[in-house]
Formats: sequence, structure tokens, C-alpha cells
Amino acid sequence: MRNLLNFSRQHLVATIAATVLAASGFVNAAEVGGIKLADSLKVGTQDLVLNGAGIRSRAVFKVYVAALYVAEKKTAEADVFAGKGAKRMALHMLRDLTAEQLTEALNGGLNDNLSEAEKEKFKTQIADLTATMTDVGAAKEKQVVTLDWVPGQGTKVALNGAAKGKTIAGEDFYNALLKIWIGGKPVSGDLKAALLGKQG
Repeated sequence: MRNLLNFSRQHLVATIAATVLAASGFVNAAEVGGIKLADSLKVGTQDLVLNGAGIRSRAVFKVYVAALYVAEKKTAEADVFAGKGAKRMALHMLRDLTAEQLTEALNGGLNDNLSEAEKEKFKTQIADLTATMTDVGAAKEKQVVTLDWVPGQGTKVALNGAAKGKTIAGEDFYNALLKIWIGGKPVSGDLKAALLGKQG
């Protein structure tokens, strides 16, 4: 009986502790590629949750950890695109990248996923994004590049929380950016699956 009472007390304490930690936001913190990722965060005034995260590799090199944040978790890219509210794609650098490499990677992903008509439609936004990447300059290992969609404002780019370039209008353009990672021709099929919470 004494052992049973002790077990009950321990179980109660553990349950209370778990509840307190959950309320504080410290339970089930994700770690990918040695990078600790917040389970939730704010973009503007909106609370977002981690939809999924994975490593972008090129050849034998690990380039960055990508983490997608949305208002509600989704497992289909169409639902992510259609989801209302703010969004964030965070790129946690695992190696140094120059502005030219960042721009080449983003433009390459856009070229793979957009039709010629869409490229023409987004010509101004793509030029603004290129200028913004130049403003970002080199992204060093352990730095974080964020691409945020803020409703009523546009796409905002930041390096370690410091805003870069201009705000780029159009939610359709932000969704075009997301196609780089979760579109029909993503930079990595495994990374797409991870961002959509289908593995890892």
C-alpha cells in the first residue's frame, strides 16, 4: 500500500510538472541538426506553431535547417498555402553562405516552381527579393534568415531578427516562395516531407 501511495504521489507530481512546463512552452522542444527550434513563436501579433523542420543538404554538405511555422499544423502543401494568417520560414545556417549564394538558391527554387507567366507576374517582387538578399549580405553559420508573411503588410526578411530590405507585397508571392521548399519541385523531397510533418 505504501509503495502504491508513493507511486501515486510521484505520478501526481510528474503530471503537475508536465502541465506547468507545457503552459510555459518548454515541453517537446524540437531539435534538428543540432539546432534547437521553438515549438511556437509570434510573427507580428499572431501565435504560430512549428509545422515541421528538416535539413537542406547539397552534395555532402549540410547547408541549413529549415523550419516552417503556421497558425495551425498542416500536412498538405495546398492547405499551408491556403492557411490564413501569418507564416514563417526560418533558415538556420549550418555553414556560411554569401549573398550571391542565397540569391542563387532562392531564384533557382522559384524558377523550378513557377511558370513563365508567374515569373513575369512576380518580376518586381523577385527583383525586390534579390535586392533584399544583397542587403542581407553573407549569412554566417549559426545565423538565422527568416522570411515572414505578415497579413496586411507583406513578406519581411530578417537576419538574426534585424529587418533587411523592403517589405514585399502579395500573399501569392509569399506562397510562391514557399514552393521552393514545399512546391511541386522542392529543393529536396525529404525536406518537403519533414516541413509538412510527414517524417522525422
